[in-house]
Order: sequence, then structure tokens, then C-alpha cells
Amino acid sequence: MRAWLPYPLFSIALFLMWLLLNQSVAPGSIVVGVFLSALLGWVLVKLQPTRSRLHRLGLMGSLALAVAADIVRSNVAVAGIILRARGRPANTGFMSVDVDLENENALALLACILTATPGTAWLEYDRRRKSLLIHVLDIDNEDLWRRTVKRYAAGLKEILQ
Repeated sequence: MRAWLPYPLFSIALFLMWLLLNQSVAPGSIVVGVFLSALLGWVLVKLQPTRSRLHRLGLMGSLALAVAADIVRSNVAVAGIILRARGRPANTGFMSVDVDLENENALALLACILTATPGTAWLEYDRRRKSLLIHVLDIDNEDLWRRTVKRYAAGLKEILQ
């Protein structure tokens, strides 16, 4: 089975996602879904993702809750910036944060967290300097942003390394 589907769970998940997105179980949709899920499973073999072991599973829940709370706060802050745009423009800017992460999966999750948070965007990561460049919509308090990013990075480091 592994010869045909090197990542069977990944392929099954992609197939199910395909059917859900198409909202159809027509024969054509099933054939295309099977073909794409098998093909993308082989693409994943060529990418050879690094494997990470999960540690401190209890910390995952608290990190997820902290991220969700920060996303809600950021939504409110971005809405406030948009609503007061004529009164006082937002202080946008770029900032660099030193991040001590080696694990590629932890870096990918950090990128997802920062990009999912309204008002922030992950721009670049320099592996040699271990420095992350982000864009922030309202950069009035750079130290708060640095502490937040470092808190996420520390949590991900404990979970994945």
C-alpha cells in the first residue's frame, strides 16, 4: 500500500477535502479527487517534510487559546483602526524579531499564526541571524509585538522540539 500511497492519511484527507469543497460525490469528482490526492502524496515524498515529535501536549491547548484570544483582540484593534482612519492614520511599519527556532514545522506554524492574526504579516526569516521580519498594521508598541512573537515561538519550541 505504501508503494502506491506513500502518505495514505494525507491522501485520504486530501480526497475528503476535495469532495467537501466540490460538494459533490459525482463519479467525475471522485476520479479527479483520487488522482489529485495520489499525485500530491507523491509530491510530498519529493518534498520530504521533516518529522517532529509532539511534546507537552497540555501546552498545545493553552497556546491555541492564547492565539485565539490574540486573534480576537487583533480583530477588534484592526476594526478600530479602520473606523478611525480619518481621525488618525495607522502607524504601520516593519519590525525585526529575533526568534530561536530551528524546527521547520515550528517556523511554519509560527508563520501561520502571524499571518492569521489580522494586522500582521510574516515577510521573511533569516536562518543565519535567526531573525524574523514582520509587517504590523499598528506598530505603536513594538515591545508588545516582540514579546507576543517570542511567546508564540517559545511555546512552539517546547511543543515541537
